[in-house]
Amino acid sequence: MSQINVIFLIMAVLLFVSVVASRLSARLGMPLLLVFLGVGMLAGEEGIGGIAFYDLTATTIVSQLALAIILLDGGLRTQFETFRIALKPAAVLASWGVIATVFILGMFAMFYLGVDWKLGLLMAAIVGSTDAAAVFSLLRNSGVRLNARIQATLELESGINDPMAILLVSVFISLIVTPMDATFGSIILTLIKQLGFGLLFGLVAGKILAILLAKIRLVEGLYALLIASGGLLVFALTNLADGSGFLAVYLVGVMVGNSRNSSTQHVLNVMDGLVWLAQAVMFLVLGLLVMPSRMWLHGWDALVIAGCLIFVARPLAVWTSIKWFKYSRKEFFYISWVGLRGAVPITLAIMPMMSGVHKNDAQLLFDVAFAVVILSLLIQGTTIPVFAKKLGMVLPEKPEPLDNREVWLADKLAVNLLSFEVSKGSDAEHSHPYAMTRQFSEGRLFALIRAGETVNVNLSTQMQAGDVAWYVLPEAQGDEFALQFASADKQLDEQQFYGEFEVKPDVKVGELAFAYGLKVDESVADKTLREAFRQYFGDVPVAGDSLDWDGVRVTVKELDEQSYVKSFGLKLPKK
Repeated sequence: MSQINVIFLIMAVLLFVSVVASRLSARLGMPLLLVFLGVGMLAGEEGIGGIAFYDLTATTIVSQLALAIILLDGGLRTQFETFRIALKPAAVLASWGVIATVFILGMFAMFYLGVDWKLGLLMAAIVGSTDAAAVFSLLRNSGVRLNARIQATLELESGINDPMAILLVSVFISLIVTPMDATFGSIILTLIKQLGFGLLFGLVAGKILAILLAKIRLVEGLYALLIASGGLLVFALTNLADGSGFLAVYLVGVMVGNSRNSSTQHVLNVMDGLVWLAQAVMFLVLGLLVMPSRMWLHGWDALVIAGCLIFVARPLAVWTSIKWFKYSRKEFFYISWVGLRGAVPITLAIMPMMSGVHKNDAQLLFDVAFAVVILSLLIQGTTIPVFAKKLGMVLPEKPEPLDNREVWLADKLAVNLLSFEVSKGSDAEHSHPYAMTRQFSEGRLFALIRAGETVNVNLSTQMQAGDVAWYVLPEAQGDEFALQFASADKQLDEQQFYGEFEVKPDVKVGELAFAYGLKVDESVADKTLREAFRQYFGDVPVAGDSLDWDGVRVTVKELDEQSYVKSFGLKLPKK
């Protein structure tokens, strides 16, 4: 019994230290995932903890369980509009992009390390796909607001590229261990099963789970548990059918997350805690498994291979994948840079160790893959916001509600309670709370909070800086409503980025050119601004896309709920 309590104590201490260390990680701009890995390595056999841990099976179980939870949560937070924006390029990156990365990096590894071509390609396949845990975590906590096309492309790619990576790793392991079984027909059949069953199980089970959530009545805290257990059930069943469990569980999350009802109201907050726990435990266990001395032994090789991956293989793979789509050069560079590696490569690196690959070769693959992951998180993960700003991928901070609560009045009927903090110098300061709803016919004041207490609103009431006003308001109007509560500095930042004037999307380019004396291409003169932007940026222009005509810049400012352009900003040249 005491041994069990010692295990509990060790795990609790490791988790506690990791979470506390996250404050230091945030201050240093270091990815939190590295903290979990670092604490695991310090607690390992060659660290101060001295814990000898070699259980590959347990590590695989923990890693796959955690990755399934992370992908499920990522799907829950992915709106259908994201697929409309970036599904095609993300699908090409998740398939051809992985293949191109593996081929380029595999050939380099073969010549550089002097290993057999199959081993070189296996090493490349292990680190060839981007990692959902790293991408979701670092992009959503980067502290910058990214161009929607970029974020959608990177998140979708990481969410759906695991089947191709797993297939390639399995193929090269078969070529090494049982070459007679690795036929072209078996490879194609495996790919069809992985994608086909992954899509089928994910979409069908996700729809069923969404319907079940709408019908069943449970204690509030059990809904997240139902979604998590349902997602893991689909993950396991899909894997048993030789499909991609990772793809299936991600699609389950997408289907459930986009079927809004009273049951899913508090799920995301609970899932957020589950995801952090999953990431912490996974990276702690992976950190325990590695030996720094062995990784240091191959450190230079890993650095060279990581350099080839980051600066050669990934950029070439991205270029050949998205050159058919309307991405700018800066967007291409940023997508190439944010090819983050994380838990998936380390988990895939365990497969050769459990599949009969020569022990020394399998150990080399694991050590190099682990080092490449650390280098990727250090080099790429720490510079995500820096490169975003340098390449102009960042949009101005968007005024938005302080909080949003859904109150469900019936199964399909809900009202939104949105709160807004009154900023100094905002339009709301010194205004009556009811005045904010003049242009928002569906808005109603619910409560005004000052210094933690409710204010009785009368005809003479004026809001003060620091007050929090709660309104009943449609969620879609929240950001526009929040502009009234934003500080003058924040409004100025938005005006400097988008311009002084707002233009409707149905204005003809020719009319705009006539009004401002601009020279425009005749091919777009008769088109509306919406049509012109679709011609230059594809079917789905996003906020931040801009065109320059004789120094006058027109920028997509706002999209509606269906991701169609709602308004443009117009910025005149400085005189």
